[in-house]
Amino acid sequence: MTDTTTQVYRVWIKTAPEKIWAAITEPEWTQKYGYAAPAYYELKPGGAYRSEATEEMREFGRQNGFPIPDTIVDGEVLESDPPRLLVQTWRMLMDPTTAAEPFTKLTYLIEELKSQPGVCRLTITHELVDAPATATMVAGSPLDEAGGGGWAWVLSDLKSLLETGSPLSAA
Repeated sequence: MTDTTTQVYRVWIKTAPEKIWAAITEPEWTQKYGYAAPAYYELKPGGAYRSEATEEMREFGRQNGFPIPDTIVDGEVLESDPPRLLVQTWRMLMDPTTAAEPFTKLTYLIEELKSQPGVCRLTITHELVDAPATATMVAGSPLDEAGGGGWAWVLSDLKSLLETGSPLSAA
């Protein structure tokens, strides 16, 4: 997967599309799952996107001898059609190698299932052209017992949070 320029992740979540949209775009939600970093969006074409480091991330960096920037991911909103579609650019700034790579393109697609009322399919498509370090990072590690991080782990955590009220990390 690390040499793949387009990665697609999909999860089915038993909730309304508006709740998934809020969980993706509102900092009070984004700090409850995944890497717990609050994300801020200007939800209009050309709007800014940024995700901020948590104190835990900064402490990890201090303990390991490298600084963690205040903004750990940045980008620009390309398209916003709530609660169905969000397309943005995305660049990881925490690591000098990924920060040096070009912006990648990230698409969130939320679809209500007609065959299963109350269930939505969330698909993340991450286009990683000329960004091999970012591709490796967002793919996660299959050797990690907890899922290895990356988009698959973030989506699993988001699903757990929305369906049970608790992320996987709180289990």
